[in-house]
Amino acid sequence: MKLFPDLEKRYSADSMSALSAQRLAHEISFGPVVFQVSRLMVKFGILQMLVDSPSGLTLDEVAQKAQLSRYAAQVLLESSLTAGTVLCREGRFEASKAGWFLLNDPLVKVNMNFNHDVNYLGWFKLDEALLGGKPEGLKTFGSWSTIYEGLSSLPEQARKSWLEFDHFYSDSSFDEALKIVFARPLRTVLDVGGNTGRWALRCVGYNPDVKVTVMDLPQQLELMQAQVSGAAGADRIFGYEVNLLDREAPFPSGFEAIWMSQLLDCFSEDEATNILARAAAAMSSDASLFIMETFWDRQRFEAAAYCLTQISLYFTALANGNSKMYHSDDMVRCVEAAGLTVAKTYDGLGKGHSILMCKKKQASTNEQL
Repeated sequence: MKLFPDLEKRYSADSMSALSAQRLAHEISFGPVVFQVSRLMVKFGILQMLVDSPSGLTLDEVAQKAQLSRYAAQVLLESSLTAGTVLCREGRFEASKAGWFLLNDPLVKVNMNFNHDVNYLGWFKLDEALLGGKPEGLKTFGSWSTIYEGLSSLPEQARKSWLEFDHFYSDSSFDEALKIVFARPLRTVLDVGGNTGRWALRCVGYNPDVKVTVMDLPQQLELMQAQVSGAAGADRIFGYEVNLLDREAPFPSGFEAIWMSQLLDCFSEDEATNILARAAAAMSSDASLFIMETFWDRQRFEAAAYCLTQISLYFTALANGNSKMYHSDDMVRCVEAAGLTVAKTYDGLGKGHSILMCKKKQASTNEQL
């Protein structure tokens, strides 16, 4: 397994002392408690008031300011103290560095809301999902076979947190991605799995001549049309209904570029290969296919790799039961099996995205004969 250098260093040797390893094991066993306490330390405003108080606050002051009982404030503060998100000096509580990041890192906020509002109850069925290959945890919301079919019907807070999570990861990469995709003039782009149309809107805003067709489930296209309605360039955005899991459903032809952003991680390797093969069948020799994903092995910072490998279990328990955040080697294998080849790889976009620019394999001389 190939990894970026910093990840290779971190994951190839056990550098923990026995006591540190034991502490980590205990942290894991009480992970659900620490998660909920930390979430409530933010929700109740306790971490914010500690950050805003350079000299710290006493237990009674926290209880009063947060409008909690002394008992409630005490159990939250003591749990947070031993978890490492607060400190206590001379009877006064302060936010630690970890507490500051818990409060101020936007990625932490997005991940925490996503895990609480979307995943938390569903992960109770993770064992059944792993054994059966189906998203058993999704039953906490409905009877759909995948979360994408029911996305528009999720409870309001769950849908809000899902969309914020999805958009946070992708939106940060769009500025750089647009320059890559439009490095040559384009008039037609097929946006596969375009979701709410955010990329399509960015395309028509970036290039006044391009027309973008969003290819997705009918439910998602309804959501997309509602989101783009009235926006500048919306008259150059079109919908194309398809169920990508229908292995016989062809891709429309004639597009100069095909865009797949955070799409293939929603499918198993076999399904991703089938989707790519159908895309390849619709491509001319001049067309390009762009795959943008957060490959966990190509992350500059170890914390990102940690987050991405944990997100894989959302796909297992709730999304579809069989996909994950991919190692780039696995995706390249799918690309090659689909009759495509990776012409160029771009790393370090936004919050850790990579783009694989793919071209259709050219037939050899013998094959042509």
